[in-house]
Amino acid sequence: MALRAAGRQSLVDTVVAELREHLTSGEWAVGERIPTEHALAEQLQVGRNTVREAVRVLVHAGMLRSRQGEGTFVVSCADPAAIMRGVQRAGIRDVLELRIALEAEGARLAATRHDADDLARMRAALAAQSGLVDQHELYAEYDVEFHTAVVDAAHNVALSATYQWFSSSVHEALLAGLSDEQMPFIDSCSHEAVVAAIASGDPEAAERSVRELLDVPKRAVETLLTNENPTT
Repeated sequence: MALRAAGRQSLVDTVVAELREHLTSGEWAVGERIPTEHALAEQLQVGRNTVREAVRVLVHAGMLRSRQGEGTFVVSCADPAAIMRGVQRAGIRDVLELRIALEAEGARLAATRHDADDLARMRAALAAQSGLVDQHELYAEYDVEFHTAVVDAAHNVALSATYQWFSSSVHEALLAGLSDEQMPFIDSCSHEAVVAAIASGDPEAAERSVRELLDVPKRAVETLLTNENPTT
């Protein structure tokens, strides 16, 4: 078995990724004892404490099990992190599908019912969001505020109440998407197009702009899920 030498940054994470690769590839079979801590440290060119911590991570994840006096054995070759990403992405898709239904109708109604304060609220949210790409929590908060403003501009009490109840799920899905490097980033132009369409008073254009904005992450999620589950 040849293990690549770990780099010098984020050593524990690097070693965890390296060990996980050998587990998920089947190189270490279920029930097999993995190399000793000393052997792994030498092969990876890292300290034994780093290897020990990496092994603990995989024990906690349910992939390895340590037996005192016997060594560390493979329990599962399935990566729970990958499974959780799939579950998380499925959840994001569900949220996006409902968002499209609610927000597209909200934008369609907003095109003919909005007032100046509604447009000002949308633009204020976008302005506050600008430059916060690396601050996921704040970015998500202002994004939710923007989309809530779009729905509220429909001036439909039932629709606004439904979206307000749903907004916590929107926020969680946004945070998950922002943390997923394989998910596309939606630029401000797509959001500004929604405002412009609503301001124009064209219901069809407003509905279309929201569908186009949300269809980008929805298609990305569907592609990722298909790649993760090619037979489904």
